[in-house]
Amino acid sequence: MESTETTHQSAVQAAWNKRPLIISGPCSAETEEQVIETAERLAKTGKVDMLRAGIWKPRTKPGMFEGIGAKGLPWLQKAKKLTGLPTTVEVATGKQVEDALTFDVDVLWIGARTTVNPFSVQEVADALRGVDVPVLIKNPINPDLELWQGAVERVARAGIKQIGLIHRGFSSYGNTEFRNAPMWHLAIEMKRRMPGVPIINDPSHICGRRDILQATAQKAIDLDFDGLMIESHIDPDNAWSDAKQQITPERLAEMLSAISWSKEDVSSESYHAALDKLREQINHIDDELMQLISQRMSIAEKIGEYKRNNNVTILQSTRWNEVLDKALMKAGKVGLSEEFIVRYMDAIHMESINRQNKIMND
Repeated sequence: MESTETTHQSAVQAAWNKRPLIISGPCSAETEEQVIETAERLAKTGKVDMLRAGIWKPRTKPGMFEGIGAKGLPWLQKAKKLTGLPTTVEVATGKQVEDALTFDVDVLWIGARTTVNPFSVQEVADALRGVDVPVLIKNPINPDLELWQGAVERVARAGIKQIGLIHRGFSSYGNTEFRNAPMWHLAIEMKRRMPGVPIINDPSHICGRRDILQATAQKAIDLDFDGLMIESHIDPDNAWSDAKQQITPERLAEMLSAISWSKEDVSSESYHAALDKLREQINHIDDELMQLISQRMSIAEKIGEYKRNNNVTILQSTRWNEVLDKALMKAGKVGLSEEFIVRYMDAIHMESINRQNKIMND
């Protein structure tokens, strides 16, 4: 007969392997009663696989609530015993790793403010040596994939076998729609770099508010993310931290029920045949685009030679504004977004500048 501990470990493994993996719970553990009630109401939905709660809260500014501390860990331990839900908390120091494991936390995660600092990541990794526990790693606050990948590698080198990623968006100056800009292309690139590593989305920290949570979660699922981490609270408006982005367990259940859960693939031969034809068309267009871009760069290099011979600066602001305005005007007529065209033209322009700069300095 299996022991209680063995049975629970099997439950943790089952939750870790489940797709989609749904993690929920309060931004911060505030009181024992709040943690227990949240856990019980989440378990009652039948839609949550793992309970999260912030025990230590690294905050951007001093004076904000920085977490209840280690005294909240027994609350999580009790919630797990009552509901059977595996638990997960954020850790940022070796001591926090030790405390979390002492109170049987099942899964650890490294937060965005820790991932950004290799010294902090290494401290956590060193504390994990010899431990068999799954670890999730959030993207760094700033859009730097090397830091994110580096954190994964440090934890892996410490001997951790089960590692996952959490996409929680990136800080962006002047960003207004989202609390943290999703920058989906960066998460997609991490999926490409680490195909065997699961990645879940954290729409709570991307959105920073409730009204766009569902749309963001849906987009993540449509992009083949492996799950969601969504903050929930029994009384969101009176939460001690991040009140605007938390929802009740019941609202969470409604939201998850409303999401269309797409599959990565189907076995239908007709589907694959049709898709293969369309993808072949894309391949041909991509080849043509490469040729056209190459031709454009050749012309840019000739312009660079004229500029060098006539002692003219590389950057011509008036000309660049004309090119961009013309592109944006045409983009609207052919159904391309302004955001995409600006990023595309910026990339083309920078490559042209780099090539002309090389000519100027030869």
